[in-house]
Amino acid sequence: CKCNCISFIFISLGTGSNILSALQDLFWLLKSKVEKQLQIISVLQWILTFLIMGIACTLILMYILCTDCWVIAALYLAWLVFDWNTPKKGGRRSQWVRSWAIWRYFRDYFPIRLVKTHNLLTTRNYIFGYHPHGIMGLGAFCNFSTEATGVSQKFPGIRPYLATLAGNFRMPILRDYLMSGGICPVNRDSIDYILSKNGSGNAIIIVVGGAAESLNCTAGKNSVTLKNRKGFVKLALRHGADLVPVYSFGENEVYKQVIFEEGSWGRWVQKKFQKHIGFAPCIFHGRGLFSSTTWGLLPYSKPITTVVGEPITIPKIDNPSQKDVDFYHSIYVDSLIKLFDKYKSKFGLPETEVLEVN
Repeated sequence: CKCNCISFIFISLGTGSNILSALQDLFWLLKSKVEKQLQIISVLQWILTFLIMGIACTLILMYILCTDCWVIAALYLAWLVFDWNTPKKGGRRSQWVRSWAIWRYFRDYFPIRLVKTHNLLTTRNYIFGYHPHGIMGLGAFCNFSTEATGVSQKFPGIRPYLATLAGNFRMPILRDYLMSGGICPVNRDSIDYILSKNGSGNAIIIVVGGAAESLNCTAGKNSVTLKNRKGFVKLALRHGADLVPVYSFGENEVYKQVIFEEGSWGRWVQKKFQKHIGFAPCIFHGRGLFSSTTWGLLPYSKPITTVVGEPITIPKIDNPSQKDVDFYHSIYVDSLIKLFDKYKSKFGLPETEVLEVN
């Protein structure tokens, strides 16, 4: 009877190879679930960093000053005063931080890809114009502030610096975290230093549309705020830095936003924030933490493909005229449109899709 039972079990389970196959399938199923959870955690930590880390660290530091551990906070504040100008001088990047495994999980959540179309000379400096801004510039961060998509391998000898709001570098702890990824303030002092006193092979990534562009980003729409954004072209001319158009397909798809019409009270509030603080508060949502069918802060898992276009050779003009700026700006706009048109169908857009330049 016992033998019959054992035989029945083996007949039910099948041969040894079938059992092994079933166990392998179970292993890969469990592994894929663990990887998905790690991807969610990696994205969530970055979203929380983006939204609250600066304020949270400031409040914690103030609290520590009122406790018996006040010496720790005092020492950090003393270091902060001493180190205050470091973000304006190229920052303090860490290849170790840029290569953390967490960024690979971040990349795979969407996933995010970096596409190289041309080589970049290490004897030149560059200003990358990144479009569009999206809600949080997820593609810009992953591609240029981490090594998850292999930017250093694809552009050997080029040091990328993602430029962001200078106000972020006044926040304790957050400033150090940002600098470790090669992020710098998007102001003239910082850019001048990198392009003139940091040798060659530097690439500053500027999200040209900024806060104004984020107000209009919406899924299914490809538009950029660029017509009157010419400061980056003037900087390029002053330093003889080549301009490189960059378009990120899918950047606008990862969040859904409430768009306020021009003249509405909501748009008025957003523009006031933008004018006085430097960023525009957006009302947006993604998916929930435990379910993709609920609302939450997590972005939707939509692919983001960032295409780095052909560099535009820029002469060095110490005091460029408005005519010079307008001329090279028009070349840049044309190059960006051509880049978009060349790759749009490859990354899921119809041939009829047109890039709207505002």
